[in-house]
Amino acid sequence: MESILENKLLTLYKDEMILFLKSNPEYFDEAIQLALSNKQLYSWRAAFLLGGCMEENDKRVQKHIKSIVNCIPEKEDGHQRELLKILYKMKINEKFEGQIFDICINLWEQINKSSSVRMTAFKFVFKIIKKHPELLDEIVFITQDHYLESLSPGVKQSIEKMMQVVVK
Repeated sequence: MESILENKLLTLYKDEMILFLKSNPEYFDEAIQLALSNKQLYSWRAAFLLGGCMEENDKRVQKHIKSIVNCIPEKEDGHQRELLKILYKMKINEKFEGQIFDICINLWEQINKSSSVRMTAFKFVFKIIKKHPELLDEIVFITQDHYLESLSPGVKQSIEKMMQVVVK
């Protein structure tokens, strides 16, 4: 049987879903559990909802970072993107930074993945490299032409702008 939150995920627009979850915080943990699951129709929507209504470094998400990180590789493109967006808003300790960095590099290198997933992964790699400049060689390597060819002109331009910041 469909829960109240599951029903809201399928019947409301994003702003309405956010309003619902903010007005009913008792559903936050259910949203996290759905986001971590493989429950068709609900899981990526729950991750999308969480990313839209959580605060920066949200304490309610902090205890789930390990689970989020560990489940990303097994998810589909859109779901991966939304889970990365959740993590991007969190303060990640070094314990998980390396694992997230590896996941994001792996996602970026899959040139057949959707541009939105690859771009979100690249932004995360970029964020980590800004914190750890000794990894700069990694970003230079992963921005070679064959990684950029399948991207739209707008995404390529965004990456070039980011690269101008680090490669000075």
